[in-house]
Amino acid sequence: MPQTICYVLSSFPVLSETFVTNEIRAMRALGHRIVPVALAPHHGPCQPEDAAMRDEAVQLADIPTLRALTLRPDRWVAAWRFVRAQHGLSARSLLRAALRVALVIRREGCTHVHAHFAHAATATAITAARLAGVSVSFIGHGYDIYGTPSDLPAKLAAADLVFATCNDMATHFHALAPTANVRMVPCGIDPDRFTPRDGPRNGRLLAIGRLAEQKGYPVLLAALASLPAAQRPTVDVVGTGPLEATLQAEARRLGVDGNVNFLGARTSTWIAAEGPGYLGLVAPFVICANGDRDTGPMVAKEALAMGLPVVASALMGLKEMVTPACGRLVTPGDPQELAAALVWLAGLEAAERARLGAAGRRHVQARFTLAGQAAAITAAIEAAQEMLPCAT
Repeated sequence: MPQTICYVLSSFPVLSETFVTNEIRAMRALGHRIVPVALAPHHGPCQPEDAAMRDEAVQLADIPTLRALTLRPDRWVAAWRFVRAQHGLSARSLLRAALRVALVIRREGCTHVHAHFAHAATATAITAARLAGVSVSFIGHGYDIYGTPSDLPAKLAAADLVFATCNDMATHFHALAPTANVRMVPCGIDPDRFTPRDGPRNGRLLAIGRLAEQKGYPVLLAALASLPAAQRPTVDVVGTGPLEATLQAEARRLGVDGNVNFLGARTSTWIAAEGPGYLGLVAPFVICANGDRDTGPMVAKEALAMGLPVVASALMGLKEMVTPACGRLVTPGDPQELAAALVWLAGLEAAERARLGAAGRRHVQARFTLAGQAAAITAAIEAAQEMLPCAT
């Protein structure tokens, strides 16, 4: 049955977080009413198709004072139990934010609260749900789980439902909180938007992602440099980030700047239009020094849906996306192994490339669609609510 669900988000909508807006659209397609609440305004860019969502988000600062909110004593106790168990936020600031979100929950008639990223948004969602007497869930992604986790065991234990984006994350959650109600639901894509295209390829490989440590671009540059010049493929890199100048300088130092084109940021519309013309995708992701990592990269799913074979690191959710039928996995951080895979990817015969591409698209359609993700989230929420008859 359709529900009214409050989505608690740190800021919204964010250019690189299309998985949030896509999930909201998919949940709405199932009939759910989604009320996004942003803890802080986002003044940066977003995807053009997400611009309309900026105006509909409820900003925490705009939620009125709390004089109209009355709460049962048992709900104060339930909320305070979690507030005391966590240490990432002061009790005062967490309760202040949660009370405002609880007012939105009450005003909008929300039956469930859901948060993305396991930082302040999740802490606020859990506290607000306890104050309002509704069920609550959150989903982890990458840096919030492995790079800069905050009170993660307490949040896992307090939430009614937790979503992991890959099997490795689910295992990690169970190790931290064995009794947590964890469901593995990978973020999906719309395969009707990212589609293959007949016709000639442009002769280049594609890499997509922020120019940041976890994307593994230094390994890509080292792999290209290890190859004889005649065997080096050309890679178009889409993205910007803190390592942009460093990577450009390193490409020049290694003598591979002629084989790497840094294209800057591109919209998802550009990727859907231009992506099918490439020979394949390379995703050489690594684990950062602080433990941060990508857990379920959308770019790999989008590439597979577009019929591109994929070379990727055998890391987290990539192990579930890239199979021998549609690409090749390599050891994270190994430039020699990546170099051999790049030569393989660039040199595929047309028929073999088409076969791998078709298998990758079938794989995405079977396991990584937005419709499937929304259906799984809905079923998990309903099951969690059935176990907690007093939650609503």
